[in-house]
Amino acid sequence: MKIINFADTPSLVSEYLMEMRDVEVQNDSLRFRENLVRMGEIMAYEISKTLPYRNRQVRTPLGEATCQTIDTEVVLATIFRAGLPFHQGFLQFFDKAQNAFVSAYRKYKEKENFDVCIEYLASPKLDGKTLLLVDPMLATGASMELSYRALLTKGEPKEIHVASVIASRQAVEYVERTFPADRTTLWVGGIDEEINSHSYIVPGLGDAGDLAYGVKE
Repeated sequence: MKIINFADTPSLVSEYLMEMRDVEVQNDSLRFRENLVRMGEIMAYEISKTLPYRNRQVRTPLGEATCQTIDTEVVLATIFRAGLPFHQGFLQFFDKAQNAFVSAYRKYKEKENFDVCIEYLASPKLDGKTLLLVDPMLATGASMELSYRALLTKGEPKEIHVASVIASRQAVEYVERTFPADRTTLWVGGIDEEINSHSYIVPGLGDAGDLAYGVKE
């Protein structure tokens, strides 16, 4: 499996990620959502460079031009709810993509003991298509894997791109074990070395869903 860590090469991703981590800037939920959108846009552009293209002739007012267009069907999938602004950033660049949505949540049995549950799935057929599975936080990898397994009920994609703003080292290793290595690329804005007893990334940035949309009960 190929792993692309944007932190290896400082860029605007580093700036946006700094703002999302900063507890002072986090008070502005609009800014937080906008930074998620921006991260999605940048990652979408970088992923687009790896896709297959074909030549296409188009007519201009003065003649004809040979252009290149993506030669694969793209399905953009995200996990409710924190993934929505991140998804929107991708969609603004992959504007012709089909879309899929998965509801995955933590069902707590005890304070620090939970199962990840899938309740909702809306997806087109995936056979032979390029799947972009995006979610801001990759803490344990369990939600990402279960979402992927749910999506497989709609067919087998030929290529998979998993994208997150921040991942834990443990989750990166988990994705390496559970996703098909020969056709999966993992894209992350940064990798943190720890998760705590509540399975939150440390230092991370907190709960991305709450920061984007408000604290849930």
